[in-house]
Amino acid sequence: MELQAVYVQVLALVLFVIGLIVALGRRNVFFVLMGVELALNAVNLSFVGFAKTLPADMSIAGQIVPLFSIAIAAAEACVGLAMVILIFRNRESVDADTYSNMKG
Repeated sequence: MELQAVYVQVLALVLFVIGLIVALGRRNVFFVLMGVELALNAVNLSFVGFAKTLPADMSIAGQIVPLFSIAIAAAEACVGLAMVILIFRNRESVDADTYSNMKG
């Protein structure tokens, strides 16, 4: 593996860890969603970084998979934000602890 590809993977790992810490450590739902998006983007960066090390005809899959992942992440963000807005209208809070009593 090239040294440049190692730097890309280290950057992806750092971004993923930051996203994971934000998603698990915050109580604000908006920060949780942003942490999940950051982790998904880190995985996309990792895919593209690995695709760069492959020959041209084989690297296409490593560049197409992130496109589908970005589309799914955009849909997830839309649905997640819509749910947060609807819950905020009823509860007037974006604190994740206030949603824990919504179980079955």
